[in-house]
Amino acid sequence: MKKNTILLALSFTALLSSLHSSVLAQQSIVPIDSAIRRSFDAISSDPRVSAGLLRIEAREAEMVREQFRLTEIPAPPFKEEVRAAYYLTLMQDRGLADAYIDSEGNAIGIRLGSGDGPTLLIAAHLDTVFPEGVDTSIELRRGRYYAPGIGDDTRGLAAMLSIIETLNDSGIQTHGDIIFAANVGEEGRGDLRGIKAIFRDHPQIDGFVSIDGVRLRRITTGGTGSRRFEFRFSGPGGHSFGAFGLASAIHAMGRAISKIADFETPSFPKTTFTVGTVTGGTSVNSIAADAVFALDMRSNDREQLALLEERAKAAAIEAVAEENARWNNSEISVDFVLIGDRPVGRTPTKDSLVQAAALAFDKVGIELQQLGISSTDSNVPMALGIPAITIAGGGNGGGAHSPDEWFVPTNSHEGPQTSFLITLAMVGIQGVDTGLLEQHNR
Repeated sequence: MKKNTILLALSFTALLSSLHSSVLAQQSIVPIDSAIRRSFDAISSDPRVSAGLLRIEAREAEMVREQFRLTEIPAPPFKEEVRAAYYLTLMQDRGLADAYIDSEGNAIGIRLGSGDGPTLLIAAHLDTVFPEGVDTSIELRRGRYYAPGIGDDTRGLAAMLSIIETLNDSGIQTHGDIIFAANVGEEGRGDLRGIKAIFRDHPQIDGFVSIDGVRLRRITTGGTGSRRFEFRFSGPGGHSFGAFGLASAIHAMGRAISKIADFETPSFPKTTFTVGTVTGGTSVNSIAADAVFALDMRSNDREQLALLEERAKAAAIEAVAEENARWNNSEISVDFVLIGDRPVGRTPTKDSLVQAAALAFDKVGIELQQLGISSTDSNVPMALGIPAITIAGGGNGGGAHSPDEWFVPTNSHEGPQTSFLITLAMVGIQGVDTGLLEQHNR
């Protein structure tokens, strides 16, 4: 008996040591200000918040089923309206009676606070990367649920729905307002159009949380910027034999691509480029009158991104001049058409939103592994100087942006629990604490 007691004591001591080490590791990633901790603790220890966390876990199975229903409603780029309309009804059924579809196609619902607090926007995106016609039916194989878009971002939509429902049932009156948005246009050529429209139409927003994807293990605090162009080459064109001697739009394009392919860019700040698509010409026996390539340029630094764009355009102009000189004429020209602009941005680690997120991870029992930099809806508010982060919606998954995207709801309730805590920590609870979010835009 005594031996078992000693072993139990040793095991408990080891557990405490492990938990202590985990907390210290998270604090080293995000140092916590004592005033922020006091505010977070006051809110998170409220009995209604504790009950809300339990309710989220209890209702998670139904939220996963809703996630699956959303997955099977296709939402290709620029055609998200069917999924948006369905999500609108889900918001209205859970207490946001005045929810609406805005002019850009976003489903918007607002939960008002006491009337004198800040405004927090929480969003998850409706669109997927998959074009119209892709089968989004869910298939269960070897314990995993497979379907295009099942994690990115119907998981975020389900997590946000859980927060809306829990707040509605909690009786909590927040100090600040909360705008919930199922937004369009996060992926590809959507160019963040949904979030750009929301910040255009709601200048009172003081903070932003994006729920995107699965595997809750990091906080995205940096926004990788991108500039995307179509380089369009044009000339007279002609028969490959009869008009031989004319400059070719495709040859000029090839020269430009070759020059760009030889660029060297810094690994820190990470700066990248790729020619993603090429089109042009009429037939194999024609001198091309037109040619187009799409160029994606990205960087974690605003100045490096601008420099890369300048170099790419200069390379194309030089390539056109070389093609025209090769045939001793001046027929080819090039135009630069902007097709994507995601601004560079960052939310400092010292910001209360980042610290509240780290505390929420710890409260739920999730190990915060890193602060990340990525291209998400948070790029827009970050570039505007508005505190913003992106976190995942919970569960396990992989294969994002591929037909074999998969999801498993292992501890998936931890995602909405974390977002629930962050939300209340920022907007506060009437009579408990006014929250951490400052009013920047009024």
